[in-house]
Amino acid sequence: MDEYPEPVHEPAAGALDPRAELSEFLRTRRARLKPEDVGLREFGRHRRVPGLRREELAQLAGVSVAYYTRLEQGNGRNVSAEVLDSIARALQLTDAEHAHLTHLAKPKQQKKKPAGRNQQVRGTLRTLLDAMDSVPAYVVGRRSDILAWNRMAAAIFGDWAEMPAQERNWARLIFLRPEYRELFVDWDQKAIDIVCQLRMDAGRHPDDPRLSALVGELSVKSEEFRQLWATHDVKEKCHGIKHLRHPLVGEFDLRLESFHLADDREQSLVTYHAEPGSPSAEALRLLASWGTDATRAGTGASSAGESQ
Repeated sequence: MDEYPEPVHEPAAGALDPRAELSEFLRTRRARLKPEDVGLREFGRHRRVPGLRREELAQLAGVSVAYYTRLEQGNGRNVSAEVLDSIARALQLTDAEHAHLTHLAKPKQQKKKPAGRNQQVRGTLRTLLDAMDSVPAYVVGRRSDILAWNRMAAAIFGDWAEMPAQERNWARLIFLRPEYRELFVDWDQKAIDIVCQLRMDAGRHPDDPRLSALVGELSVKSEEFRQLWATHDVKEKCHGIKHLRHPLVGEFDLRLESFHLADDREQSLVTYHAEPGSPSAEALRLLASWGTDATRAGTGASSAGESQ
């Protein structure tokens, strides 16, 4: 029974429920911890709940059980940054998870950004993308929208210029288009990365109707998305290795590097490169030489990357 009932605040139409998001995030983070993970002794063999009990978590965080219970019920009103820091430490959150908790709880210090506003890619950045003629690169924004790209990115990932603007979205591509399952050898990891980033976006913009619509669509059309979304996992993908399987050159590996833009941290420049002298570098060179034949010539960032 809810011992601390609060007035019900319905989310705006087309929005995610911030209270439910906060509640489920804290519950799932608590459930993944075992007493031995935090230095507590286990008494008895049977526990009624997975992971830590609320009482145990509250003790570790140095807050009252009543206070933590209200927070886990989704009432983040008036919670301080210091208390959130203590709870984050007790839950052993990563930096990305800590930031997500802060966004969900919405302490007073946090300024709300308008949801659903259009993102624009600077003209000079589009010019830079075109100049990177041997490096696949694109700009990704909120909701995993693909905002701009260059010719090499099109040679590897497909000619996004041929798609309707609303389809230029990594979540839709990964979960709804079979060809991307073939392209990414490590498709499962790519899917996890996409969902984790969407969760971060949901924390920052719970009232974004486009994000809510995207989550709803994918939840209906993809069981895999629905299962991953329910985990409430969050993380930011900044670098790594992607294993690809291209119909023209077969399998090869590229190193991914992602950079937040200084003037808009909700846009990232994502680049890929191969180890010099490697078979992957040769595959990339071949794709560069065949790019105009394999995809529509010249449909890079300057001509095809429409802002969402």
